[in-house]
Amino acid sequence: MYTMTSKDAAATMGAGRRLAALVRPGDVITLSGQLGAGKTTFAAGFGEGLGIDEPVTSPSFVLVRTYRSGFTPLVHVDAYRLGSLGEFEDLDVLDEASEGVLLIEWGEAVVGVLPEDHLRIHLAVDLDEAETRTITFHPSGGWMQRPLEEVTE
Repeated sequence: MYTMTSKDAAATMGAGRRLAALVRPGDVITLSGQLGAGKTTFAAGFGEGLGIDEPVTSPSFVLVRTYRSGFTPLVHVDAYRLGSLGEFEDLDVLDEASEGVLLIEWGEAVVGVLPEDHLRIHLAVDLDEAETRTITFHPSGGWMQRPLEEVTE
């Protein structure tokens, strides 16, 4: 487990950019945290780090947004509105992202159908300082071997 403190949105985006340097095709990453915790801000920085030349925005109402303009394709999912694991599986995003990266906001809802080799990221709002976030990285499988300390420094 790796933890960092982000003092503002720019720092949260920076963490996303740094993480993008560590990904490989087929990677699965989940983002969790309360509404307004910075999941989409982190995703926007991640997209920048992948070289995506358009804004990475929340897929809340469309469920899935796919970006192909970067070094690695990004499949960005919002699992908040999904009613079951079956609905997630019906999206077929695991196969779609096999040559890119799958980034799932509200991913805690679908962990049961993800490959063992994935990275869980939790963003928590500091109750005393509204702009401050604690970002915790929970690696599993092959993610245990990657230098996540480069993201959290």
